Amino acid sequence: MQDFANPRLKVEPLDLGIGLRRQACEAIKRAITEMDIYGRPEEIRLDERQLSHDLGVSRTPIREAVSILEQEGFVRSIPRRGLVVVRKTKREIVEMITVWAAIESMAARLAALRVTPNDINELHDLGEAFQDDPDRHIHDYSHANMAFHKAIIRLGGVELMVSLTDTLFIHMRAVRAVTMTQDNRARRSVVDHRAIIAALAAHDAGLAERLVREHTMGLAAHVEEHGDFLDVAAGDHRRRPG
Repeated sequence: MQDFANPRLKVEPLDLGIGLRRQACEAIKRAITEMDIYGRPEEIRLDERQLSHDLGVSRTPIREAVSILEQEGFVRSIPRRGLVVVRKTKREIVEMITVWAAIESMAARLAALRVTPNDINELHDLGEAFQDDPDRHIHDYSHANMAFHKAIIRLGGVELMVSLTDTLFIHMRAVRAVTMTQDNRARRSVVDHRAIIAALAAHDAGLAERLVREHTMGLAAHVEEHGDFLDVAAGDHRRRPG
């Protein structure tokens, strides 16, 4: 039975033949990415002993991995509270969405000049997933939605854009997952995706760039208006003391 009051990361045992610190870091990061970090009021705490047990390794590589994750801003050590998953404030999330919009819109401009029919088919498969009733399959559609946006960035052909947005992905995915259920956003995203795909297929760089930017900044506007839950989730410990 799942303990909703004390959620645990879903992690798999590591391959002992590969660098354990790197594996542990990636496994914990992947598990955090898959969690609904903004859809619950309570903070998400990490237990080194439990992670050690679940991953099947000693606590040394776990501590090393946690240290890396803390440097990268995914977790934070709170005095007398332990290690928790970082959740951003509304202002921080709006800034992250704005940065994502800038990167993805430029990626769309670049992608429009180089996309192939196979690329367009891939975007169609992602963009049309659950198109008839995305609200009935909101969890799966939310995953397909983020895969669609990551695909556009990848198709831009600039590896630095991919790596920069990877650092934002955990929070972008989690916020989109929550907001996708609000204000009919799932159905409207399907319509926006179709228009973006059409612009890319027509190799219209300017239109593709504008549509992607407007689509993502629409999320920023929605968070500005309805995102007070983010400050509740972030709590009083959102800033490092001192």
